[in-house]
This record gives sequence, structure tokens and C-alpha cells, in this order.
Amino acid sequence: MKRIIPLLIVAVAASLFWFRERWLPAAANHTAWLGSVEGDITLLGAAAPGRIVMVSAVKGKTVAEDALLFQLDDTAARGEVRRLEAVVVTAKATLLNLESGKRGEEMDLIARQEKEAEANLALARVDFERARDLSQRGITATSAYDKAKAALAVAEERLQQVKSSATIARLPAREAELAAARSRIMEAEAALATAEARLADYQAKAPATALVDDVFFSAGEVVAAGQPIVALLQPGKTTLRFFIPETARSAVKAGVQIRYSCDGCSGGSATISHVAAVPEYTPPVIYSASARSKLVFLAEAVPTQDDPQLQPGLPIEVEPLP
Repeated sequence: MKRIIPLLIVAVAASLFWFRERWLPAAANHTAWLGSVEGDITLLGAAAPGRIVMVSAVKGKTVAEDALLFQLDDTAARGEVRRLEAVVVTAKATLLNLESGKRGEEMDLIARQEKEAEANLALARVDFERARDLSQRGITATSAYDKAKAALAVAEERLQQVKSSATIARLPAREAELAAARSRIMEAEAALATAEARLADYQAKAPATALVDDVFFSAGEVVAAGQPIVALLQPGKTTLRFFIPETARSAVKAGVQIRYSCDGCSGGSATISHVAAVPEYTPPVIYSASARSKLVFLAEAVPTQDDPQLQPGLPIEVEPLP
């Protein structure tokens, strides 16, 4: 007998739970569509891995737009930027050197060599005229005339060489060399721009005025690339998520206006933005008074006006459509 009594108690309790819909009092407004408020949470992390050196975001505080939320150690990245800045300066100096030709001191030396060649040519001409005159008068041998003639030719050729050297010295480098130097400048500038852009990967700023919902890491910790560090909740960007019964699915579609209410808020209107295409069974958090086993569809709606009383997680009730 002692063993039968516990079994009877369990059987009665199971029966009461199974048929609770028949004896439990009906909930007020049990025909309403039930749901909750969902906030627009933005997870912000660094695009590059590294060690956190500063976190200025404080959980529960409001941050302004473009406010710095956290900073990673970017010492190596800044060093790379300085190195590439020097590379750009070097590339530009190389191009300028190729375009400008010889230096002023080198051009002065070539000018002196040209004057020397002109003086030697003048002397060679005088010697040639004298040797020719003496040869024609038979005073000197023909060999002396030949030497003076050859010396004059050498002096003339030397002057032409110096003039050609001066012309070449004034010319810039060949076009192929200039094109290569310009390409090196473009390459260095592109690398510098990339390195400067990567500096932004080591910090995050608030995309808009928002509430800091959570902070996951502190200064000194090491994070991976893309790992969330701060969670922001943007005020006014809330979504109403509620469940509609299968029997009302055909009347609910995107763009339809609905009315909602909640505890502690005045309620208002919202526009349905999305209705799930796949049905599901009523979640256990929806305390429906009767149709717990019926199929429902998840719907989302955007409030027509911003309501600061709509806090994430707040339960709501939506009036069924007529």
C-alpha cells in the first residue's frame, strides 16, 4: 500500500499538468499576439590582431558618434608608415636626379674642358699654318708639316668630344629609366596609403551615438582579428518580434500596420517589415492560454515613432488584425 500511494500522487499530478488548459483560468488578453522588443546590437572589433592598450567604452554609458572606443598597440604599424614615407622621398629624389642631368659642379668642369680644347685647337691651327708655310718654302721637312696637320685634326676632334659631353650632360635620363622611376614612386605611394589605412584597423570609433551594452575585454588582453570587443545598442533602432498564429498568416504581410502595447509603456503603432516563410511550434516562452501546440510564424515590425520606453527584452502584445 505504501508503494501505491506515491504512484497515485504522480499519476494525479501528471493528469493535472496534461489537462491544465481545462482547469487553469484563461489569461487576460489571451487572444493577443505575444512577443518582445529586440534591440539593434552592433558588435565592434579590431580588423587586426593585437594587444589592447586602452578601452574607453564603459558599460552602461552613452558614447557620441566618432568617439574612440578602444585602441590596440599599433607601434609596428606606425613604424611601417614612417619607413614607407622615407621610401617615397627616396623615389622622388631619384626621379628628380634623373630629370635634372649632371650637377652644377660637373657642368663647370665640362665647361673648363671645353675652353681648354678650344685653346689647344687655336694653338694647333697656328702651328699648322706655320708648318705649312715653312714646308712650302722648303725650309722644313715634309714630316713636320704632317705632324702639325695631324695635331690640328686631333685638337678639332677633342673639341667636338667635349661639346658632345656637355650636350649629353644636360640631357635627362632615358625615357625608359624615367618611366621606371615614376612607377617606383607610384608603388611607394600606394604602399604608404595602404599602411596608413591599416592604422585604422587598430582602433574602433562609434558609428553613431549609442549605449555601450557590454565590454568583453580589458586593456592588456590580446584579441584576434574581428573578435568583438565592444557591443553597442543604438537608441531608437528597435524591432518588435512576435508570433502570429497560422490562421492569421494570410492577412499579415510586410507593410501592414499593427498596434502594440507593453507593461510600463503607452504602446503605439508599428509597420511589419518581415514575416517568416517557415512556420514553427509556439516557443515555450510564449505563454499562450490555449493553442500551445499550433503552428506560429515569426513576424518583425518597426515602430512608427521612436519610443524610449521600448527597451530590449520588454514583453509586448500585438493586437490581432481584424
